[in-house]
Amino acid sequence: MKIKNLIAAGVLLSNTVSAQNNKILFVMSAADTLELNHGEKLRQTGVFLNEFYLAYKSVTEAGYTVDFATPNGIVATIDEESINDKYWKNNMEVKTEALIFTKTDHLFNNPQTLEQAIERRSEYIGLIIPGGQGLMVDLKNDRHIPVLLTYFAKQNKPTGLICHAPSLILTIPKGENPYIGFNVNSVSPFEEFVIERFIMKGKPKDRKIAKNLRKLGLKYSSGLPKANYAVKDRNLVTSQNPFSGSAFNQRYLAALTEYLGNNNQ
Repeated sequence: MKIKNLIAAGVLLSNTVSAQNNKILFVMSAADTLELNHGEKLRQTGVFLNEFYLAYKSVTEAGYTVDFATPNGIVATIDEESINDKYWKNNMEVKTEALIFTKTDHLFNNPQTLEQAIERRSEYIGLIIPGGQGLMVDLKNDRHIPVLLTYFAKQNKPTGLICHAPSLILTIPKGENPYIGFNVNSVSPFEEFVIERFIMKGKPKDRKIAKNLRKLGLKYSSGLPKANYAVKDRNLVTSQNPFSGSAFNQRYLAALTEYLGNNNQ
């Protein structure tokens, strides 16, 4: 029994040390304004707080370290809608923790540029892009995004795209897109409708994410509205909405474990 316990302890220590020596890149939107109805209406936007922070908390508690990158190194804006208590349910203490983090964390408030992230891309074993309408303003039109996504895909490094972030797969030309044929999830068509009609009360320029993913050649599926739903297909993990945090985190950590296992043999 003592030998078995020593072996188990050694495996646990090895996994912990391995995780601590590996970094995850969080790519964040820096946009703060979304145009609706062909520019007739402006709305505050940004990164959805719990879609970012729950993923951050999950990987850092598992022993991984994190770097942040945004367009031009501008500090990410938090979407004010995402501070609403309805997105946090029984996680009110975590919400307070998240808000403090965005105000005080040095790395979060001093992100690197996307150019710098590309230069350092070999340092990272994983990529996470949190959701929020902000990314539909800047990341969706940033030439660095397809470079990063293609690199992580070809290296089989775990890539997590949350809620609206799976739309960034559409930035890669079809002939070069490594995710054609993958199973994928994102904000659902019904949820997009509800967001536009009842929350934003206006239509953004880029929409119909699920339809466009299918059109590109990905296999889209979704859960019910507000479902805790995420899909893992090889290195790609995608999730549906602000309520999908635990499903996303479980699958993303599994993808990291698989990657480390395959590369430590």
